[in-house]
Amino acid sequence: MSELQCVARLKIHDGKLDEFKRLAAKCAELVRTKDTGTLQYEWYFNSDNTECLVFERYRDSQALLDHHKNLGDTMAAILQTCSGSGEVCGTPSPELIEQLKGSPVQVYTPFLPN
Repeated sequence: MSELQCVARLKIHDGKLDEFKRLAAKCAELVRTKDTGTLQYEWYFNSDNTECLVFERYRDSQALLDHHKNLGDTMAAILQTCSGSGEVCGTPSPELIEQLKGSPVQVYTPFLPN
């Protein structure tokens, strides 16, 4: 299995910043306490706090699948406070590709070998 790098691009709905930040902190806590294959999980806001980027790196596809499971209801709640899209870079497993179908996530596979 190969490591995956991800970027989530989130646009925060008007009037939802405080709730978004509360839920983002809860996501980060869940990652610290439950995820075992998350190698990077960093949140960045633009200057007016209307957009957020989340940089993520996972040991492998199973680690990202576990992350989705661990965040479950909290991720569903945060997605009520924003709209988003994302990118997964690497070679995801067929199971992960299936889970991402229909979502606003684009998969990018390697072009040049490391």
